[in-house]
Amino acid sequence: MTSWGLRIPVAVLFAVASIAIATSVWWPVYQTPQFVVMCVGAILFGTLIALAGWLFRLSGIVVLGITVLVYLAIGVPLTMPDRAVAGLLPSPDALLDLIKETATAWKELITILVPVGTYQGLLIPALFAILGTTVLTVSMALRVERAELAVLWPILLLVLGIAFGPEDPWFPLAIGLGLTLVLLGWLIWLRGTRHRDQLRQHTAVVASVAPSRRERRRAGIVGAMSAALILAIAISGGAVLASALPADTPRNVLRSNIEQDFDPQDYPSPLSGFRRYLLPDLASQPMLRVSGIPQDGRVRLATLDTYDGVVYSVGGPESASASGTFVRVPHRLEQAARGERVSMTVVIDGLSGVWVPGAGHLAEIRFTGENRAELADRFFYNDVTGSGAVLSGLAKGDGYRLTSVVTPMPSQAELSDIRPGTAELPPFDGAPGALTDRLSDYTDGITTPGAQLVAMLDGLKTDGYISHGVGADEPPSRSGHGIDRIEELFTSQPMVGDAEQYAVAASLMARALGFPARVVVGFLSPQPDATGIVTLSGRDISAWVEVQDSSGRWLSVDPVPAAREIPEKQPEEPQKVSRPPAIVQPPVDEDDDEIEQVPPADSEQNDDVAANPFLAALLLVAQIGGSLLLVIALIAAPFLAVVAAKVRRRTLRRRRPHPADRIRGGWQEFADSALDYGLEPPPSATRREVARAVGGKRAFALASVADRATFSIERPSHEDADRVWAAVDDLRRSLATGRTRRQRFRAASSLRSLRTRRR
Repeated sequence: MTSWGLRIPVAVLFAVASIAIATSVWWPVYQTPQFVVMCVGAILFGTLIALAGWLFRLSGIVVLGITVLVYLAIGVPLTMPDRAVAGLLPSPDALLDLIKETATAWKELITILVPVGTYQGLLIPALFAILGTTVLTVSMALRVERAELAVLWPILLLVLGIAFGPEDPWFPLAIGLGLTLVLLGWLIWLRGTRHRDQLRQHTAVVASVAPSRRERRRAGIVGAMSAALILAIAISGGAVLASALPADTPRNVLRSNIEQDFDPQDYPSPLSGFRRYLLPDLASQPMLRVSGIPQDGRVRLATLDTYDGVVYSVGGPESASASGTFVRVPHRLEQAARGERVSMTVVIDGLSGVWVPGAGHLAEIRFTGENRAELADRFFYNDVTGSGAVLSGLAKGDGYRLTSVVTPMPSQAELSDIRPGTAELPPFDGAPGALTDRLSDYTDGITTPGAQLVAMLDGLKTDGYISHGVGADEPPSRSGHGIDRIEELFTSQPMVGDAEQYAVAASLMARALGFPARVVVGFLSPQPDATGIVTLSGRDISAWVEVQDSSGRWLSVDPVPAAREIPEKQPEEPQKVSRPPAIVQPPVDEDDDEIEQVPPADSEQNDDVAANPFLAALLLVAQIGGSLLLVIALIAAPFLAVVAAKVRRRTLRRRRPHPADRIRGGWQEFADSALDYGLEPPPSATRREVARAVGGKRAFALASVADRATFSIERPSHEDADRVWAAVDDLRRSLATGRTRRQRFRAASSLRSLRTRRR
């Protein structure tokens, strides 16, 4: 075979090898055998298209058309094989979805937890990228004079895979090093072939003879030495980079900065409505039907780890524990948690709201019923707490099957041996004194943390009594779990409350002992050992505590006392109160003088009016007033022009024809108002960064809504836009609250927002 004949297969080999290596960086995103099948098919068809274009000298437009047709032909069987006819041909509906997902799946891919497998056609972005870069790389390697430019496409494919991948820095680093070696080898080979061509041409012109064996050997040695030197530099650079990169430093990728659609802070805490389930109209109403319930009989509704002294809630997106970061998930998760695998089937009856009942850490979920597709699209999950939510809320008839990994409840002996974990939770340092005093009594003389935890739980169960305070025959028991209610729990005799108060009290006590602790709201089955379908009613609502041990496990502990007869309330010890004699204050003589010192408001005006004729006074007032108005108008004209420009801008934004544009205009109006009040956001700040600079949950909520209107595939309604603008008006008023009149005037007349263009 001639030298030229070898160049074609070698060039194709380098191109395919570089694409294959760059493709492997996408593996953490999918982690499914179908991804390998898709990659092989995309690289094979892309190479054949490029070879056909080179062999038949097809134009770029023709090659593009062939690529599009091949993409439509192979897209469904490679990315959605379950929707292909006979496993090979695309069905009409699947073909339409392929076209639609080609544009929208990129956004969905960065808002869902990886690996995604074959979930909802999310393989489409990878197929599009791999097929396209293969055609471009092989075509440029064969048809472009400066074939070195072909190396840009594998690099682009690698960068795309890193951008859409997880935050782990090590796997892409290894893939990048391997790709660097292949591309360097390719470039060296191209340089060598070009050098030999030039040498051959030069020799043919000068001596009309072929290069000598010595010259060819010298060129080969020089090329090999250059290759070795470049490879050594690349390997050394990679080693230095690897050693300099901290082991726990995550990469900043697209999914790191995306605004999630679900923010738990937008919804009331599930613990706030605890007593509602125990009212007569809901206590006997079936909430959900569950089969395969765990042995401990507990079904989680939500996990709460943020306490501000008023409400125990799910942490927001800025929570240090990441408990408020909810992401979309495929139907299956690679669950690394240790425990027993439990399969549950849940059918919703009277339960409503966004929280999805479950147990343990989710490994797989499949929704059933008429709304299964919508529920799957709107399901969000937080693996830190094991809590799930559906953005549209659950309704009667909704159902799902799930598999979870459940950590069994420890026995008292096991619990007494544990040591605190190291999980970082949102801090709270305002535990009431009565709680800390009672904790000292419970743990007096006990030294180990686990034993102190057991003693605390035993103390609560011994001293505490259960009353929901909703029945006529129940002793009074105030609802709520704020600091005042928790202090009342420990100061009243006897100690009376229900799971809402005892769970919060136990979590605060556990934290005081050094344990990371959080509250779980859920349902407690009245038949823990039942093997069939268990119906959970409102009266089965409960709350318990999870503490983390030194191995990282979150262990469920029950601080709620058993139901028993409550003794009569003990009267408080009477205290002698000395009543001071009533002291009658003598009349103060200065009052009359002080009153007399306040002249009537219109006394001077009456004197002035009496001293001047009416017409003269009227003329004087008109002259002075007119002059003043003219001067004021001239001075105020520039400021009024600025205010008018802002009013017109606000009106145009509010009246945009499309709801999404109105929502974005509302965000722009809020951002401009904050800018006029002196806010200094970072250059090219995102909405979330602007909201963080302003502060407050409402600003974060507005930023999330604006991001959803921009990036979500769902179109908002005009009612959504109206609510956004109402929130904008409230936020603009809150910006002015606490400002002086001068500061408000400066903000209204500021030109900063008129000079700065915001996204």
